Amino acid sequence: MSRRRSDRDPVRRRIESLDTSLRLPTVRRALGLLEGEHSSGRRGGGDERADLRAYEFGDETRMIDWHASARVGRPMVVERERLVTSRVWLLLDIGREMSGTCPDGEQAIQVAANALCMFASLCLRRSDEVDLVLVDSTAIRRIPCQGGFARFEQTLDRALESPPDQPRNLEALLGYAAGIQDRQAMLVIATDQSALNLDLMPTIRQLATTHPVNLIGVETMNPLRQQPAVGSVTDAPSGRKIPAFLRTANGTKAVDLHRRYQIEAFGRELSRIGASLIRADSSTAMFNRFIHLLSAGRPGIPMRRTVMAA
Repeated sequence: MSRRRSDRDPVRRRIESLDTSLRLPTVRRALGLLEGEHSSGRRGGGDERADLRAYEFGDETRMIDWHASARVGRPMVVERERLVTSRVWLLLDIGREMSGTCPDGEQAIQVAANALCMFASLCLRRSDEVDLVLVDSTAIRRIPCQGGFARFEQTLDRALESPPDQPRNLEALLGYAAGIQDRQAMLVIATDQSALNLDLMPTIRQLATTHPVNLIGVETMNPLRQQPAVGSVTDAPSGRKIPAFLRTANGTKAVDLHRRYQIEAFGRELSRIGASLIRADSSTAMFNRFIHLLSAGRPGIPMRRTVMAA
């Protein structure tokens, strides 16, 4: 029996460590950055008064009931209806384009899977229901995830044991998301950065009217870079090697500029509709973006949607 991936992957170990060390108020604030004002029947920060309890370290100061605190002689916090969803859909592009290589040698699908693990860790810690959806051009698989983070991790790794060998179909992935009847459930869509373009915006804009939408974009290596960090460079969709004569300084610059223009234009449109984009070129960089997200949720700091780039 092979070892769990988390035993081999240092980023997975960091995610597991984070999962056990974060307190629930911190988890709620971090996810609140990505959810907007969507109410559910759970406690923790809405408009309907639910309960009164003693202040704990990490609680937001805006939750303190000063009148009640004065009566009992210590800080008291009002727990309210939680302004979050109780269900999260993690949608992963598993097309063969996701076998593209990142600068440090990781495949895009590995980075995307680790990013989904970060979301799952927080959402499961908050007792949300999590569904994993895997999509390529031939099939859409929905996998309800029962249990805690370790079970989710095992489920995801088993589902990705076979390398991607079919073309991607982002239109089908977004179409599936549009058909989710559980309005206000959070959607997390993971793909590689090159697939994110303005042609997708009409569908994403529609999704954002009923759901908190978050996209994960994995930045793969520029195929025309003259001295790649890994060995030979291949085109992920076709599997063909990139000829050396095509890898020139001018070609590399042109691809970099095109990619930057495309993702910045896409990010601006996402910001206008209240959706979020987290992008990075490695699992380590993606994890660091997540830590930045957690720190942005400290009490007293305004919560706003951002485009976080590598």
